[in-house]
Amino acid sequence: MKRSLEEKGYEALSPFELKNKLIDLAGTDHERMMLNAGRGNPNWVAVNPRQGFFHLGLFAIEESQRNPHRPGLGGTPEKDGLSKRFENFIAAHSEKPGVPFLEEAFKYVCDTLKMDGDTFLLEMVDAILGDHYPTPDRMLTLTERIVHKYLEQEMFGEDSSIGKFDLFATEGGTAAMDYIFTSLLENKILHKGDKIALGTPIFTPYLEIPKLNDYELVELEVQQDENTGWQYPDTEIEKLADPAVKAFFLVNPANPASVSMHPDTLDQIDQLVRSRRKDLVILTDDVYGTFVNGFKSLAAAAPHNTILVYSFSKYFGATGWRLGVIGIHEDNIFDKHIAELPEADKEALHKRYSTVILDPDHMKVIDRMVADSRSVALNHTAGLSTPQQVLMALFSLHCLMDKKGTYKSMAQDIVTQRFKTLYGAVGIPHPENAYDAHYYTIIDIPTLAETRYGKAFADHLVKDYEPIDFVWQLAHKKSIVLMDGGGFDAPNMSVRVSLANLPDSAYDAIGKGISSLLEEYHHTWTAEGG
Repeated sequence: MKRSLEEKGYEALSPFELKNKLIDLAGTDHERMMLNAGRGNPNWVAVNPRQGFFHLGLFAIEESQRNPHRPGLGGTPEKDGLSKRFENFIAAHSEKPGVPFLEEAFKYVCDTLKMDGDTFLLEMVDAILGDHYPTPDRMLTLTERIVHKYLEQEMFGEDSSIGKFDLFATEGGTAAMDYIFTSLLENKILHKGDKIALGTPIFTPYLEIPKLNDYELVELEVQQDENTGWQYPDTEIEKLADPAVKAFFLVNPANPASVSMHPDTLDQIDQLVRSRRKDLVILTDDVYGTFVNGFKSLAAAAPHNTILVYSFSKYFGATGWRLGVIGIHEDNIFDKHIAELPEADKEALHKRYSTVILDPDHMKVIDRMVADSRSVALNHTAGLSTPQQVLMALFSLHCLMDKKGTYKSMAQDIVTQRFKTLYGAVGIPHPENAYDAHYYTIIDIPTLAETRYGKAFADHLVKDYEPIDFVWQLAHKKSIVLMDGGGFDAPNMSVRVSLANLPDSAYDAIGKGISSLLEEYHHTWTAEGG
């Protein structure tokens, strides 16, 4: 028997915490270079909008110095004549990287989005200086319009008929998750003991958060099928028809499977909420949607039932900036649910939010999330920092102006080429799937073992080793750190490889390391009479 007590102890940890142990194992042999393809932090950055951001900051500093208080102490920017002064700044610095981007962005905002130039620049300049609290606290007014237009393009298939979503700028997608879970329970949309469905495999915190004593939700898995390219079978979606299932939480494209939901499944859920489950709460985390051509969010298919979470972190190489957004349609089931609560619940919520707004009974759920994000009492300091919101707007404009999709093609090409390199090095054909984002991939080690060496050997791996043994030995023997797929409710002894965070050449070494380690397991088995 090859089971390890030490490994068994680590199986209780989140795969993100287990990763730290694997890094320690991988770093013990200093003659080898560690390859850490565990986390999904991209190793590229979107350059043009960043260049524009820093030049916009220089312009803002110039504006603050027009009316200084003291030497080295600038004043707040003034709206009158701002567009003309900006045009002069652009002309004076036209040869510098990022300035042509700012010029194009300003023209797009004025001509295409029909915004007043002075008003837009005042919001951007004041925001990048960071000299005021975020106002409105949910999201800066014109920034919200720009980001909404970006979401229409990337999440809604450019279908403006879906209607308007109210947006709340957050400190990344993880903060958005936290705020949503809190507000759904605080506002009696969910209750402790409620059953929620999770589209699995899924980003581990979605498995872990509901179990916390803050929430105590009961989890039901709606499982993607590995054999159909990680799609949801109709029978799994049908689980959502049960009225005992109060909510459906998913990541789309999935993490770790990295495949987006088939349009037929979107239609099936749309029909379900129109007919049998008008009350179903849906939360869709769509951070990887931009890596799939023609992507359409559940927020577009079932807009009135769905809370959208989007993060700019992966697509733009901006995980350190913490740029996320929550979107809820202005006509949604959540506000209606709150309005129909029992009187005792309404009174409790009236009291909770009465210090924030004069008419708390008609406060939108997304504004309640803003208040809840600061424990209500600190609502006056709520909101994402204004410089962060500026960069969010510039990222959005970068893609809105890119009518040929050049940036999208480049970002997709990076992960797709690494995907092909990895599978070629393992020695198996790479999956062909039009809905694959290629940001991560799952390699099912027992399935690979059966394909290469037969079912008896595959059964031996599953029976005689701890589920995390393969990632453990991969770190210890090969200095390769991958995530344990089982920690995401993917098949046991599968591995999740991030295709975002290492040089292209590393994926050849990772693939060969996986293949070589499997060969070592097989050699041991045959030597022992297997």
